Parts: sequence; C-alpha cells; structure tokens
Amino acid sequence: MQPLAERMRPKHLDQYIGQEHLVGNHAVLRKAVEAKVIPSFILWGPPGTGKTTLASIIATQLERPFFQLSAINAGVKDIREVIEQAKNKRFFSQSSPVLFIDEIHRFSKSQQDALLGAVEKGIVTLIGATTENPSFEVIPALLSRCQVYVLKPLEQSHLLALLHRAIREDEYLKHYAIDLQETDTLLTISGGDGRKLLNALELLVHQLNVPDQPLVITNDVVMQVIQQNLAQYDKGGEQHYDVISAFIKSIRGSDPDATVYWLARMVEGGEDVKFIARRMIIAASEDIGLANPNALLMATTCFQAVQAVGLPEARIILSEAAIYLATSPKSNAAYVAINKAQAHIRQHGVASVPLHLRNAPTELMKQLDYGKAYQYPHDFEGNFTPQAYLPDGLQGTTFFEPQNNPAEMKIKDWLKQRWKLSF
Repeated sequence: MQPLAERMRPKHLDQYIGQEHLVGNHAVLRKAVEAKVIPSFILWGPPGTGKTTLASIIATQLERPFFQLSAINAGVKDIREVIEQAKNKRFFSQSSPVLFIDEIHRFSKSQQDALLGAVEKGIVTLIGATTENPSFEVIPALLSRCQVYVLKPLEQSHLLALLHRAIREDEYLKHYAIDLQETDTLLTISGGDGRKLLNALELLVHQLNVPDQPLVITNDVVMQVIQQNLAQYDKGGEQHYDVISAFIKSIRGSDPDATVYWLARMVEGGEDVKFIARRMIIAASEDIGLANPNALLMATTCFQAVQAVGLPEARIILSEAAIYLATSPKSNAAYVAINKAQAHIRQHGVASVPLHLRNAPTELMKQLDYGKAYQYPHDFEGNFTPQAYLPDGLQGTTFFEPQNNPAEMKIKDWLKQRWKLSF
C-alpha cells in the first residue's frame, strides 16, 4: 500500500490545501491554469508544502503530457532522453509537455545547461521544485527563463484540514474510529510540513491499532510514539531543517561542542556542504555581525573553500569555520537595524531623497537644485561634517544601536564623538 501522504495527494486545484496566494481565487497560478497558458517556473519552498502535487495538478488540468525527473539520480543523458520524448509528444499534442524536476538545485551547471534550449524553444514547460534559494542554485540563464513562485509552510488551519480530510476520506483510515482529542503536538512536530504530518498520523494509527477500540490521539500519546519511532518517522529526511536549526542555534549560543556535534550529524547524513556553508554565512551576519566582522570573511572563505576541495576534506574546513563562529562574540545589531528600517518603510512608506543628496548629471537637474549644498566629507577635518542624510521628518531616527561588546563599543564611541548621539 502507498504511504498515506501519497494516497491523499489531491488531483485538482479545488482539492489543494494551502498556498492561497498562488492558487486561491484570482491568484496568479490559478489564473494561468484557467487560461491554459503557463510559463516555465520554479516552486521554491520548504519540504511538504505541495510542490510536487502542484506540478502534477497543473499538468493534469492542462491535459499536458507529464515527465518527471529527480535531480538526485538523473543525469544529462536522462534529460536529453526526456526532451526527445517531449518533442514527439508535442508533435502529436500540439502543446508543450510539462517537465517536472524535483530538487532542481541539485543539478550541476552542465545538467541545467542541457535544459536551456528545450525551455527557450518551448519544447517543454519546465516546473522545477527546490528547497534552496534559486538565486544561488539555478544558473542565471535558466533562471531568467522561469518565473519563481514561493511556497509557504502550511498554517495550522491547513494542517488541521489535512488531518480531518485524511481521517474522513482515506480508504484505510476511514475504517478506524480515530478520536483526535488533542492536536497541538502533532501540529508542532510537523513544522508546517504536510507530508511530515501525514507520515506521523499514519505511524500513530499503526502503533495504536487495537481491534474494536477507538484510536485516541492526545499530545502525550503523540510524543511517546513519535520519540520511540523517530527513525521510521523521519525516513524521508524531514529532519534536515531540524538539524540545521540546532546547528545555527548552537553557534548563536556560543557552544562549540554542540556546534560540531550537529555539524557531524549533517556530514554523516550526506548533507550538501554548500548548504551548511551558506547557513554559516547567514549566521555570521545575523548573530555575530559587527561584534567580529571577520566572522563574515571566515564564513565566506569557508563557502569558497568547500566548493574547491569537496568531501571528505571539506568537513575539516567546515569544522574550523563553525568553531570560529561559535566562539566569536555575538551581536544581532545589524540584523535588528535592517528589520527596524524595513518595518518603518512598510508602515510609513518611502520618503523623498533630500535634494542635496540627489545626483545631478544634467543641467536641468542642477537648475532644480539637485545636489545643491551637499558637503563633501573629505573636504573637512577628520573626513566628516554633520549634515542630514535621512529624509525630512526622519532626522534623529535611530535604526542601528551598537551592543555591549568591545568592537561595537568602539563604534558607539566613534558615533557619539561625531554625531553627539546618546544611545
């Protein structure tokens, strides 16, 4: 028998749960499907959010031939074979077959290059699925030919709808008296991942199945069963995000031993070393920042080095960088500053650039006082002169607040001396 998550895979957009911003009424993908014209696109989102299902539904509703490859085990030869088959299908159907590539971020540059001609000529309509940022993992030439749609983790209401639908409609589960007394733990461990949720439900049913007795599901029961069967529950690799979360939080918490432990878990599990290194670059800026600016240099160098060296030696480079980050002083001042500035813009809108800060490449702009009265700091003692850089009405607003570590205390003193600030 197929797994529950596979049995419950919807066949039509009206059955699809979640991602209303893409497939809800009047949303972009629904409108494209209804018009029977879709571009090549990439679905970017966490596991279990419906990427594969959405691709299959779209091909079905458009009545297009559907080809599917997984980047884990497909090569250039497989791509070319599918493209040849697609050419024949297109000849007979007069419509572009859909080629769905799961985990497209795992394709090498040469594998992605092999897709370019077919996508550009419309031989196939490409739908890629990825858990990684396409900007980093998809070559620019292919990315420029595709739209990118972001899928969100499923919300609690979506997860509950999945649960109740599975209990009500699944050919196997509907024969059981399942009593969902509590769902908090079940929803929490799913982490917004629908497949993970349904895998957990199926595991619970198998474990709690007693003839002629209702299956009572409570938070305590869920925790007990899932912990005892963690390996079976996680057979699809859903812990990927849990482990990287523990790794980053160990760096943030300045615990080098825990950091190396979670790093080893990922290395032993076959995690992509580039994925680990990218997360360290983010941690270096978000959690260490100006308390130790060299952390970002270390993390960036690590990313370049592991690409050049590869496994198994890359694990040593990752370990060195991870320990360096874990033992660095911590500050999230830069992270907080950009969040505050973005929040201000979302709340208040954008303000006009002051005239003295504007560029004046033409005579007309000069006549309009663009750039007038701008004071060039290098013309002044200490390469500094106080003048307004924020828009009118925002002078005195503080977004960046240095924290109490040696490096940022120096920045704080420097700012106080020049701007006469009081933090």
